Amino acid sequence: MAAPEQLEVLLVSLGSTSGLRLADEQLCDALRAAGARVQLARAEPPRSMRTMALTDLAWARAARAAAQRALHERRAGDGRPAGVPAVIYSSTTAALLWPLPGAIRFDACAAANRPGRHGLWQRPLERRRLAASTLLLPWSEASLRECPAAAGRTSGASGAPLVVPVAVSPSGPAPSERDLAAITYAANPLKKGLDRVLGAWRQVRANSDPGELLVAGTDARELRRAGIEVPQADEGVRLLGSLPSEEYRALLRRARVFVCAPRREDYGIAQLEALADGCMLVTTPAPGPYVALGPAREADPRLVGEDLAAGLRAALLQPLPDYFERVARTLEPFGPVALAQVVRGELVPRLSGAS
Repeated sequence: MAAPEQLEVLLVSLGSTSGLRLADEQLCDALRAAGARVQLARAEPPRSMRTMALTDLAWARAARAAAQRALHERRAGDGRPAGVPAVIYSSTTAALLWPLPGAIRFDACAAANRPGRHGLWQRPLERRRLAASTLLLPWSEASLRECPAAAGRTSGASGAPLVVPVAVSPSGPAPSERDLAAITYAANPLKKGLDRVLGAWRQVRANSDPGELLVAGTDARELRRAGIEVPQADEGVRLLGSLPSEEYRALLRRARVFVCAPRREDYGIAQLEALADGCMLVTTPAPGPYVALGPAREADPRLVGEDLAAGLRAALLQPLPDYFERVARTLEPFGPVALAQVVRGELVPRLSGAS
């Protein structure tokens, strides 16, 4: 009997954020481990645009160009089997101007995170792409529910939507003592609610000296552009700017608390990474498929609520002794083993049927 033909996959990576790049690299690794042959087509970052609508257009064009280059290379011949591969577009933005239909993996839809003029052209085109896709691959059930065009779809070339989560795991061994009080990640500081975090931190410091708050992902110049007051030298806040992933995760392993107050959260990779690296998560609820809220609430409901200062005080001054045992149980569905099982057991067979 002839051996089954190896599944060929083209993953079109938008990669506009570190979270998207991580998700794409993980999926490539899981597909290869499951026996597929994967080509990663990365979009070239476009120049900065003035509006969200123009930014999405620039990224959509970059994703289309990356997909076209990869498909042209296949037609030119490089020793790979002939035929069209199974294509996965990473995000609905990457699929908006696709050169051919494929599967769409997404953390959020323009229908939810591009309201009003910000998504004037994206939303109607997104509905058509979701309807024409071969398979929908939301990061979470919440991602699917938030997108009416995706949630209402029950079939396609490869059947109903399949949740393919982003995996999180500890980045390394934890130190014997956590010597940093708190940390936050604030790239796009207004969306991440850094102004709220700084306000809560000032409230906590009014009655105690909790230590230092580290702010990764932004700097004073970006805060001024966002209209956020830059912390003074005596406020116990240190701006770190952009950091390599290894340095940032090393700081997570040293911090006791990760604090954030996002105005919208499409998934919560930074929060899940913080939990995986042993931080207590202090956060406010937020619109969007904020999946990190579930594990955080289950571990300690005192730390999740609108009163961010109260959550910070509880985490820093009255931490639960079994917090991390609770977190470990709730993070199992987000681990690498869970991702590998979904990819090998469900995704690869369904992509094989559609290609």
